[in-house]
Amino acid sequence: MSMFKKLLASVGIGAAKVDTRLYNDSLVPGETLNGEVYVTGGDVSQEIRDIYLYIATEYKREVEDSTVTEECVLVKYRLSEYFNLQPKETKVIPFSVQLPYETPLTMGHQPVYLRTGLDISSAIDPKDKDYIQVHPHPLMQQVLNAIENLGFQLYKVDCEYSPHFRGRYPFVQEFEFRPMGKYRGHLDELEVVLSFNSDELEVLLELDKRARGFGGFLSEAFDMDERYVHFQVTPDYLNRPLGDLEAMIDGIIQSHLH
Repeated sequence: MSMFKKLLASVGIGAAKVDTRLYNDSLVPGETLNGEVYVTGGDVSQEIRDIYLYIATEYKREVEDSTVTEECVLVKYRLSEYFNLQPKETKVIPFSVQLPYETPLTMGHQPVYLRTGLDISSAIDPKDKDYIQVHPHPLMQQVLNAIENLGFQLYKVDCEYSPHFRGRYPFVQEFEFRPMGKYRGHLDELEVVLSFNSDELEVLLELDKRARGFGGFLSEAFDMDERYVHFQVTPDYLNRPLGDLEAMIDGIIQSHLH
């Protein structure tokens, strides 16, 4: 019977299970994700070689005239080393992992999730997947609010493949706004990338959308093309009237339209 149970466990029947429970599943970039991993034994003892945590997201990429969705692992975290899990035994392992500053916001349909897995000797590795809500840092929210107050309406948020951008990952998150106020007729749309770190927020704008293929935004942005402008927003803007930020962005747009 024991050999039969081991055989079943090797194909996932009656095997160990993993369940991740998050203390907080709603964060801003740079905050710490806390939780516990519950590992419960099956019908036989099993050798757990490793427990790993991946924080991941997805982005779009153009491949041979078609658009594909690819996964990007933002963080790889090894939670524990080898141990032997007895039948029906439960082990609880706490963890704390910092969300990278480059983590995309879960606006629109953009997913960010935690994948937990067990590396089990001679068996199918059980996995668990938990979605995380990533909200704008207050500095990012200030910029989005200021742009909307200038008469722009956010209509699309996407993560797109952009290997030329100077970040750690092969994509950028792009916020696309349509002008509904005084800039209607002057701009086709305003595209924005927010690059956040612990000290400040860099904002990159595309001010004059022209014909281009999928993923063209930022492909030449840092060649200093006149369509693009980038500027920094420092934390002191959180203590200033929103109108100050609106005036700065409005002035930048005006100066690049004339």
